[in-house]
Amino acid sequence: MQPRDNDTPVPTPDDDAALVERIVGQDQDALSELYERYSDVLLALARRILVDHSDAEEVLQEVFLQVWDQAKRYDRSRSSVSTWLVLITRSRAIDRLRSRQVVDRTLAAVQQENQDLHTSPEGARAVLFEQRRQRLRREMEELPAEQRQVLEHAFYGGMAQSEIARVTGIPLGTVKTRTMLAMKKLRKALRAEIRELL
Repeated sequence: MQPRDNDTPVPTPDDDAALVERIVGQDQDALSELYERYSDVLLALARRILVDHSDAEEVLQEVFLQVWDQAKRYDRSRSSVSTWLVLITRSRAIDRLRSRQVVDRTLAAVQQENQDLHTSPEGARAVLFEQRRQRLRREMEELPAEQRQVLEHAFYGGMAQSEIARVTGIPLGTVKTRTMLAMKKLRKALRAEIRELL
């Protein structure tokens, strides 16, 4: 180490490389010392890329976890320790930024889709119609089978009462009576909805 003006030693590239060698040997004190030397600079770099302070702090933690796990990959002939740390930080910060942008775009798309569904008059009408149709179906299932049969022929089969009588073999007067009784029960159960659906 070289002395500073105030007699505090300035770390040299050799000192940094020695710390990395100690980290390869799982020396936690060496990791702490490397953190003390570079955390401020690396945090500032991460903040410049990400803007968000908490994201930058998380990236800084990830950088030193990576250093701890991959210290043996450091190649002194390719770069100094400080350059290696800057490259890791930059890469991690850009990855986080891209990931955040993907999440933001996805969230915006989902919100837009939900907004379109909730604000579209056609969508609201379709939902309301489907709810009423299901309610009508439930009420029809509560009808006696003979009344339900004539209504199903009329409304789902599009048959006139005389056709229902001919197809089912039921007298026309009985078809009319059953239709009338079924409609009274449905009107009572559904009130206003029955007019819109039928």
